[in-house]
Amino acid sequence: MRLLFLALLFTQFFFGQQSWLKPADSLDQTRFKTVIITEAALATSSLIALQTVWYSDYEQAKFHFVDDNAHWLQVDKAGHAFSAYHLAAFGTDLMKWSGGSKRQQERYGSTLGLAYLTAIEVMDGFSAEWGASWGDVAANTGGWALFFVQERLWKEQRIVPKFSWHRTNFAAQRPAALGTSTSEQILKDYNGQTYWLSMNLSAFFKIKQIPKWLNIAVGYGGTNMLAATQSAQNDLGFGDLRQQRQFYLALDVDLTKIPIKSLFLKTVFSVFNTLKIPAPTLRFSEGSRAKGYAFYF
Repeated sequence: MRLLFLALLFTQFFFGQQSWLKPADSLDQTRFKTVIITEAALATSSLIALQTVWYSDYEQAKFHFVDDNAHWLQVDKAGHAFSAYHLAAFGTDLMKWSGGSKRQQERYGSTLGLAYLTAIEVMDGFSAEWGASWGDVAANTGGWALFFVQERLWKEQRIVPKFSWHRTNFAAQRPAALGTSTSEQILKDYNGQTYWLSMNLSAFFKIKQIPKWLNIAVGYGGTNMLAATQSAQNDLGFGDLRQQRQFYLALDVDLTKIPIKSLFLKTVFSVFNTLKIPAPTLRFSEGSRAKGYAFYF
């Protein structure tokens, strides 16, 4: 996820600040080839790095699937959908820059993330430690479809997946599983992760009084998770903690709709529009009353 944000930041800044790198009016073969070659090189090198740094530490096995759909209250699956969506948006923007047609943007651009995440899933399938997951494949496809369908239906993105994270006390109880450093905890401690669908109100309701930047967001997360499942948690001696789903309703801002002239700020806002801003929020938890927050992240 951090790599995704860095890639988005670098590309958006580089393309946004250089006038000669603004999207071409028609297909530019040089730009098109540059995009294809660069994407292929980055994808290949990152997969090789994963194999060397990560998968090589685990025993290889015959390709197989595992059923992990009940793990972490499906918060990890929301993360897969989030990544697939934003990689699709990233690839589409690159195709727009090359001057590619709408069909080329869809065929080569939006499928970038899905192809890349599928390759990682195949690598998981050959690992004795992990195994491929149909749930991950479905989540990846769902994230890509959310982007693709909106492009086809509205030619704009009215519903954007976003991410927020806060530190919890659970990582200290199982640091090996949930992370020791902040960077590890952002990736591993699902208790602190919330995934949102942020919907732009003015895009759905053509009312002049509604600010174009105003969104409403619904979120999903979980808490009390010290192991992937409740049964595994019980076996570890944490049976007193009952895993709990959490749902959220909050205000949000579409940073890309804020009227500004600065290319630099537009670039920064575009990148950080993947994150849910702190805002008044209602939280609904299984078996508990609703709770309000003046600001929640």
